[in-house]
Amino acid sequence: MGARPGTDGGTEAADLTRARGGDDAAFTRLVTPLRRELHAHCYRMLGSVHDADDAVQDALLRAWRGLARFEGRSSLRTWLYTVATRTCLDLIDARGRRALPMDLGPSSERAVIDDLPRTDLAWLGPYPHADLPSTPPGPAARYEQREAVELAFVAACQHLPGNQRAALLLFDVLGFSATEIASMMDTSTTSVNSALARARRVLAQRVPARTQQQALRTLDDTRVRALATGFAAALDRGDRDAFVALLTEDVTWSMPPLPHWYHGIAAVTDFAVRVPMTSCPRWEYRTTSANGQPAVAFYVATPPYEAWSITVLTLRDDRIAGITSFLGPEHFPPFGLPTTLR
Repeated sequence: MGARPGTDGGTEAADLTRARGGDDAAFTRLVTPLRRELHAHCYRMLGSVHDADDAVQDALLRAWRGLARFEGRSSLRTWLYTVATRTCLDLIDARGRRALPMDLGPSSERAVIDDLPRTDLAWLGPYPHADLPSTPPGPAARYEQREAVELAFVAACQHLPGNQRAALLLFDVLGFSATEIASMMDTSTTSVNSALARARRVLAQRVPARTQQQALRTLDDTRVRALATGFAAALDRGDRDAFVALLTEDVTWSMPPLPHWYHGIAAVTDFAVRVPMTSCPRWEYRTTSANGQPAVAFYVATPPYEAWSITVLTLRDDRIAGITSFLGPEHFPPFGLPTTLR
């Protein structure tokens, strides 16, 4: 993993010299082109935009303070990934893994009215499409950048111990070699290969064989927009038939931080009819994209319209197979969305 494509090596070397001498503007120039990809890496590690924000800020502060120790035996990019990964591992040790309702127990067959949020758990959160980096992975990478932020992938990674999660993301997503990863994690190549093998077995059981990016490539943009807007409009109108027509038979719906979730068209429809279609006032919505998947930002009329959820849709063929509604206004600002509509 050498210098970044398009990087002027002379300029980078000069900025590195200046940064080592305490020039924070030079350091900012060095790290700014890498910030988005480091943020995406931290999100994959931690499952939260807000945790990724903290991790990147902390990692860059550590890098700034430790820049004199960077000897140039690896690229600056590799060294920054080392610092960011170790920062994330410290956060994982301190905060634990993030969950989805499916991790807590079996689905509910009927709508649970007045379901209360679980505030004692750390929940997985959505990731803004606009923040996805365009940096190409290394030749050994198994996943595209967008595939590696899909909900199923990030949720599966949360079931891995920190060292396995780091090894998998650094190798299969970013394309670092086992030797590089061993140096980054201060371990042996044998340990890295063992962690990779164990991590891949877990992901093989939890991640669908067909990614959302593959599913989306079989649909044109018009159909994807129609599914997202049709879903939102059906909830707003209380149109049960239009809602059901969009779903697969085995559809799921979860709403972190609410612990209950629903599986199958009967249970999902029962919840939709009894709660958002009839128990809530009128909805407003904005279509968006999250985790490389179509999404809808819902606002509920109180009035005014208040931010309610970022709802991420998982598609199969030309139907909705999964609905994940991340409840709470805190999810809206990272998407550049207001928390109130008037």
